[in-house]
Amino acid sequence: MNLVYADEHGNLFDHPDWTALGRSGDMVVELMEDELIPLPDGATMVGLPHTRPIGIHNESGEMRPLPGNVQAVGALLPQGYTRLCIPGYMKSDKTQKLPLFGYSAVVWKDGAFYVAAEKSDDPERWNPMNCDTKELNVGVEKLLAKYPENRLYKHLSNCALGYECLTASNTFLQRWEGAVPVSFSCNAGCYGCISEQPDDSGFPAPQTRMNFKPTVEEIVDVMMEHLVTPESIISFGQGCEGEPSTQAKIIIEAMREVRRRTNLGYININTNAGLTDHIRGIVDAGLDLMRVSTISALDDHYNAYYKPRGYTLANVEKSLRYATDKGVYTSINYLIFPGVTDREEEIEAMLGFVKRTGLKLIQMRNLNIDPESYLELIPKAQGEIYGMKQMLEIFADEVPDVVIGSYTHVPPAPLKQPL
Repeated sequence: MNLVYADEHGNLFDHPDWTALGRSGDMVVELMEDELIPLPDGATMVGLPHTRPIGIHNESGEMRPLPGNVQAVGALLPQGYTRLCIPGYMKSDKTQKLPLFGYSAVVWKDGAFYVAAEKSDDPERWNPMNCDTKELNVGVEKLLAKYPENRLYKHLSNCALGYECLTASNTFLQRWEGAVPVSFSCNAGCYGCISEQPDDSGFPAPQTRMNFKPTVEEIVDVMMEHLVTPESIISFGQGCEGEPSTQAKIIIEAMREVRRRTNLGYININTNAGLTDHIRGIVDAGLDLMRVSTISALDDHYNAYYKPRGYTLANVEKSLRYATDKGVYTSINYLIFPGVTDREEEIEAMLGFVKRTGLKLIQMRNLNIDPESYLELIPKAQGEIYGMKQMLEIFADEVPDVVIGSYTHVPPAPLKQPL
């Protein structure tokens, strides 16, 4: 499996005299054949700025950086794929931080690119190639014309056309899972937040957070336009906003009004679930699906990354338990990272969390972060590191009734009928 690298102009090459390596946490590791799959459709190849690729020189057997003015290369995987290793690299300038993406190890073998990853869900709906630009532009123009005063549609049009957000795009294509952001504030200070970063963070947020509070009427417009089929999903809590439950009052009012008009589709919230009282109100208003973002079931790791304000991991667990008990289809948005998520203590803690909360689904999501910054932030490993592939097998064995996936699913139950 040949090492893949990029020159200073971004051109990709493979080197037949060098064997590719990967990384698990801060350890450089060999890539196993059973960890590699062909580069999926919808994946993007990117250079890692200010890095040098590390490989094994085949003639000498030495593990060292590839010489020359080159940089490491990684793959950004579409939803539906779980990365097993990050690229093998070292930083040529340790003061520089990588942009906030989830880089996966990539190699060249048998005349094609392969990545260290495992398919964890059906990627078809979240393949960027399935978002037709012409059709999207028509959808944007149609809804902006129909609701010229609705600030949510104006905001989401930039998310869809500017950031190429697939959930925002679905809102205008009126299919699958659509977005309805509601909050400009947050009760957490996530280190890897993609919509808001402090000035001294060292890396810019790749998206701009919404800067207004929508009205109930604006929210209802978006929800009613989207909830037109039994399988439609409309979701509070997007990458362009803060914590949606901080706006529980308008969410609850909008949900009640929508459910007075239609019983079609599913209402979902993507949340940190720290505001338990707010979550209870949203659940009681008729919530169908809830996805809770977490990076760990260990307090020290969770607190280091999320920097929660006025809540604890115990509140998150209480919120999930309440929602599950009320019949909400609950899941976690599990931010995973090779060399961390697959630690012995992390696996043990998360399995306990899953069993206590009655979760139905674990969405394995590749953490977008600068690896060095993240590893410096969180506690050191205490036990064995099993590897991501074995970790996935452990979850499948220990919680066989829990679905392992990558994005929001609807419950395996009869579809709702209209009022």
